[in-house]
Amino acid sequence: PGDPQPGDLIEIFRPAYQHWALYLGDGYIINVTPVDEGPPATFASAKSVFSRKARVRMQLLKDVVGNDTYHINNKYDGTYAPLPVEEIIRRAEYLIDQEVSYDLLGNNCEHFVTLLRYGEGVSDQANRAISAIGFVTAAAGAFSLLGLLRSRSRERQY
Repeated sequence: PGDPQPGDLIEIFRPAYQHWALYLGDGYIINVTPVDEGPPATFASAKSVFSRKARVRMQLLKDVVGNDTYHINNKYDGTYAPLPVEEIIRRAEYLIDQEVSYDLLGNNCEHFVTLLRYGEGVSDQANRAISAIGFVTAAAGAFSLLGLLRSRSRERQY
């Protein structure tokens, strides 16, 4: 999957989602994990979806990836200028073992690592989920409105 360099974003492909980490060097990454799960934990459990806190951990990339796959994905470099590598690493190391807030849609693992690399927390994964939720909500509202109009139409016929 390439030779990651310090400051690179690492996208790890889990069965139902992507987990994000930032490469520190020497085989180590920094990422967020649920507070109430052990060191090898990732945001894979249903419990973690509702978690409001996360722990910043420095772990070996190979341990976090496990049997999944990963690749280097600095996909936002065309939109945001990466900070100097020394600053990215300094900011990352400062946060190791800290507890941080977590929100699946507004402050997730991708937001965390992009904030370190670019100084801006962004997540296409969260934006797609928010768009999907908005679409489903709008569709449900439209069907409810159609049902209401149809029932009123039937009421007038009698």
